[in-house]
Amino acid sequence: MVVKEKRGRRRYIAFRVDPALRRDDLRRALAAGSVIQCSEGWAIVRCAPSETSVVAESLRSAYPETVSLATSGTLKTLRERYPDLERTRPPKKRT
Repeated sequence: MVVKEKRGRRRYIAFRVDPALRRDDLRRALAAGSVIQCSEGWAIVRCAPSETSVVAESLRSAYPETVSLATSGTLKTLRERYPDLERTRPPKKRT
């Protein structure tokens, strides 16, 4: 069994948001998915492939200034495409 069969595929959506928005604000506005990163006007949301349009629409309806930039299957691709996402990335957890 492949891991993706258990947990399902994921999509990551990069957004430009109002810099004053906090992670909790986005979390409350989302119909589905989870906030991976939110700082300095940039945000990444993880969701199922079937929920990408629902997630984008729910954020746009709650915060009209929000712009969906790109959707990707990996965080790495989004962070390479938008260097500010890498710069504002939260520190890695040390174990």
